[in-house]
Amino acid sequence: MAELRDILDLDRDDLPDHTTIYKSFDRLKMWVWRALLRVSAQQHPQSGHVALDSTFFDRRSASSYYRQRSGSTVQTLKVTTLTDIESLAVLDVHISARWQHDTKTGPQVVRRNADDLLSVPADSGFQDWHTEYEIAALDLDYLVHYRGSSLNATANNALIRSRSCSS
Repeated sequence: MAELRDILDLDRDDLPDHTTIYKSFDRLKMWVWRALLRVSAQQHPQSGHVALDSTFFDRRSASSYYRQRSGSTVQTLKVTTLTDIESLAVLDVHISARWQHDTKTGPQVVRRNADDLLSVPADSGFQDWHTEYEIAALDLDYLVHYRGSSLNATANNALIRSRSCSS
């Protein structure tokens, strides 16, 4: 951490204690965190073309003493992000300890930001006709990579590649 402070030319006294940030997660409502994320994302130019992706974060590396003290029993979190393709700014995040399927969290994240979006490429985990219908109803170009080698899947994937949007 000292190296990072040196690079950013920050004094140790200028930074809040890590417990201040940790405890603020509990004090503030989720809509406040979303507003802060939105304001920070607006500092970058947005193209309207975003990528929808999800991944897992493992919390097992945290000490068992810390997890017991904080009352946390969750060891893995699923995170779905909406990221601008050109500026790489994270526009929205959905974090869940329940691991909902991508076809459930994806439309929820897209729906919250639909007014600012033009196209949404996603990987095959988000492929589901309900999801495609819901996102198409928002008048967005939904570019999901289809699974399999059927004629329909091959044609759709070729169309996506021709638009220079691969996921």
